[in-house]
Amino acid sequence: MDSTFSFGVILATLASLIIAVNALVAVAVFLLIHKTDSISLCFTLNLAVADTLIGVAISGLIDDQLSNPAHSTQRTLCSLRMAFVTSSAAASVLTVMLIAFDRYLAIKKPFHYFQIMNGPLAGTCVSGLWLVSYIIGFLPLWVPFFQQGTYQGPCSFFAVFHPRFVLTLSCGGFFPALLLFTFFYCDMFKIASLHSEQIRKMEQAGAPGGQCPAPRVAGDLKALRTVAILIGSFTLSWAPFLITGMVQATCQECELYEVLESYLWLLGVGNSLLNPLIYAYWQKDVRMQIYQMAMGVKKKFVLLFFIFPRDPGPGEPRESSCHIVTISHPQL
Repeated sequence: MDSTFSFGVILATLASLIIAVNALVAVAVFLLIHKTDSISLCFTLNLAVADTLIGVAISGLIDDQLSNPAHSTQRTLCSLRMAFVTSSAAASVLTVMLIAFDRYLAIKKPFHYFQIMNGPLAGTCVSGLWLVSYIIGFLPLWVPFFQQGTYQGPCSFFAVFHPRFVLTLSCGGFFPALLLFTFFYCDMFKIASLHSEQIRKMEQAGAPGGQCPAPRVAGDLKALRTVAILIGSFTLSWAPFLITGMVQATCQECELYEVLESYLWLLGVGNSLLNPLIYAYWQKDVRMQIYQMAMGVKKKFVLLFFIFPRDPGPGEPRESSCHIVTISHPQL
């Protein structure tokens, strides 16, 4: 009971942080899209929305963890909750893949990028992404093979979903996505190295305008860094849970459910808190927009509490609204 209560407190704290941080980043990115009409920022906004939904979905599990086990959630409701959690997590992972592909396309086809990645294509990608995510999340509800034979509360991932579902996700989603990430990164690294080598040769030859391609190389390195951070956070967050789930699926005698649900599942969900922090720190535009929002709130706070006088209560002397104005006369 104590461990379940502690898990509920941790879950409540994590859900609150995920919702608050992602909502802040979502508002900042939304304002940036209105300023710049950037297609790539639409993918970043979709990532913040997906991660916010993860926080909302896991907040539904808090009451079940903190309440008496005798009053745990029914199996059908628990299955729906975990399906929403899985769908939102799948949308987050797929959006990270979409962002990596977008950066890869910007480096691979810089002169045709805006012709290829236009508004209709971006909208189609995002719509298809959410459709695939909900198919993945609700798959165990349609396929009894992925369901647990018996249900024992409180509600958790493996209380309703069999480890075979994790095995299928790992083989059909995680490892192919990891290979795709690695391909994007290696090809982007090769292109960035080629550009740097071309600039070095132009500078050695003393060609005029040799420094013109420098901004493009800086953009290549920035995109390369972003993809590398996304690959690292995605792998470190979800690999332990999925690999241990595969072990549990192939070794029925192994009792790894406690580790999976109490630690590794939280680590994977914690990726939704890591994503907005990455963009708030590494993306200069997002960081500056958040700073401007903070300064705007600070300005309103100062005007509200320090500039405008409050109305005096009954019996209190009213402050004089007169102000001394000093008028300086020009010297004759």
